[in-house]
Amino acid sequence: MENNFKSLQTIYTYYLKHPQVSFDSRKDVANTIFFALKGACCDGNIFASQALAKGAAYAVIDNPRYYQEDERYLLVNDTLETLQQLAKLHRSQLNIPIIAITGSNGKTTTKELIYAVLSQRYNCYATSGNFNNHIGVPISLLSIKKSTEMAVIEMGANHIGEIAQLCEIVQPTHGLITNISHAHLEGFGGINGVIKGKSELYTYLKQHGGVPFINSADSVLLNVANGFVNPIYYPQKGDYYYCELKEANPYLVYTSEQSTTVTTQLIGKHHFHNVAAALCIGKYFGIEPNMVNTAIQAYNPSNNRTQLIKKGTNSILLDAYNANPASVQAALESFSFLKSMYKVLILADMNELGEESLAFHQAIIEKTAQQDYDAILLHGPVMEKACLYNPKAIYFKQISNLQEYLSNHKFSNTAFLLKGSRSYHLESLLNFI
Repeated sequence: MENNFKSLQTIYTYYLKHPQVSFDSRKDVANTIFFALKGACCDGNIFASQALAKGAAYAVIDNPRYYQEDERYLLVNDTLETLQQLAKLHRSQLNIPIIAITGSNGKTTTKELIYAVLSQRYNCYATSGNFNNHIGVPISLLSIKKSTEMAVIEMGANHIGEIAQLCEIVQPTHGLITNISHAHLEGFGGINGVIKGKSELYTYLKQHGGVPFINSADSVLLNVANGFVNPIYYPQKGDYYYCELKEANPYLVYTSEQSTTVTTQLIGKHHFHNVAAALCIGKYFGIEPNMVNTAIQAYNPSNNRTQLIKKGTNSILLDAYNANPASVQAALESFSFLKSMYKVLILADMNELGEESLAFHQAIIEKTAQQDYDAILLHGPVMEKACLYNPKAIYFKQISNLQEYLSNHKFSNTAFLLKGSRSYHLESLLNFI
């Protein structure tokens, strides 16, 4: 059996002939290299034969029990480690700038804005969706083609050491931390753990002579960015790139370095720093200012991130991709600028806040009690406890009960805010409004 194990270099040779990887046999896996990864509920080795039957070129497995005398089976010691090392090997063959992005909030929006800007001049690749973890990042790297001139890779983490591990795979030449706030506290062990974990990107760049883009208006980021010899600052006066927030009522309007006023399709002033990062990076990589502004102006958020949706006379601010205290506060502020006869607030739990979870939820609900909402609808086990801090709030144990409530109330001329962690799928409520 030992002779059947394949080396990384051999697998990379196969990858060059079939430069696409997959890990879900339920999807289209034709002509891909299928990696039999182990999940919390199932072992991907079980589905290797199914992937091959559906047209996968090869199947990388790490359980000899599922090996067959077929050249398409590639036996390794550990499929996940092989995937990561394959991505690292592929990265070493790419002589291109790679910008890594991490942070507590705004990673995906910032990534997409930067991608939109850089694509004005370069053949650019960016992480698809939020493929930003120990599996998604290697897959993103392996999606980069030889013709690619530049890449933007998003990195997520909920434990110390994860960003450092991803940096070893990605080997970024440039990097950006959007912000650091109270997110994933449970995994990081508190805010100091979040700071340490996110700043691993800057640590890697320092050690390898990389270029950091630093938001000088953020004191936390300035502190963790100490020691760079080549920092690129934005967006304050005197920085490499200077721009100003004009308004966000509700759409964000900014003034560029050239004093051009630009109206975006982004709702909320919290997006200003995401936009400023893209403006700064656009200048750094030589994109013409008017092309940068055009790209940002054309960007329309999707994927349940501050999307403004119209349904009849109703307006829905859908911001249900994720939630933590800072992003909920930002969403509430953005929602305050939506003009409507009636306003309905729908909030679900903010996950992974650890021991401080109830206190954070309580603070949010107490704040809603000070506002004049026509209805406050809550969902999630922590919201059930926090509900006590606003007598006007209505709690729904089951999402189906909330759906029924919305369906029975014939809302019109109403603005809704839907905000909660991804696991609650608040976008499912759209069909009932």
